Amino acid sequence: MEQIGFWARLWLAFILPWRVLASRALATRIAHAMRAPAEALEPASTAEPEHGPEAGLPELEPLGSESERDQTTALQLLAILQREGRLIDFLQDDVTAYSDADIGAAARVVHQGCRRSLQEYLEIEPVRATDREGDVVTLEPGFDSARNRVTGNVLGDPPYRGTLAHHGWQVKRIRLPELVPGHDARILAPAEVEIS
Repeated sequence: MEQIGFWARLWLAFILPWRVLASRALATRIAHAMRAPAEALEPASTAEPEHGPEAGLPELEPLGSESERDQTTALQLLAILQREGRLIDFLQDDVTAYSDADIGAAARVVHQGCRRSLQEYLEIEPVRATDREGDVVTLEPGFDSARNRVTGNVLGDPPYRGTLAHHGWQVKRIRLPELVPGHDARILAPAEVEIS
């Protein structure tokens, strides 16, 4: 029996209560499935590997160089977005089989969790906070090209005059939790093993 992914299960959790109320036949099939022995519902190949549950998994090298340790903050933030909003699950799932409505429902859950995480751990503000999108702005000679990207029909040297298409984003403050010694930041989400 093919296992279904997280987003498919989430979608079922939303729609099944209403479908069970509307369809006596579906409710009967679900009730029978819930009473069936667990072994009948499991895939045929559930035997443990010969050398234990971790056999065949690659060993991770310890984080050694400074550049690898500098990436820990990015990995920590990605792990938080996964924990609160299931961002990695959403991005790694093949959504081509789902309808736009299914994807929209899942995206709402991901959006709420990720937004909550950003608000808790980062203080983010617009790069051009005093200008609104659609305003005409002027970039004087020597403008900061990291803070302002010029697009469109760019000819000659500054000053450039154009319409602000996006105000940009910048991080004002980061409040990530301290990592415990020995924590491997590359583990973005541990495998979950449900014991029945």
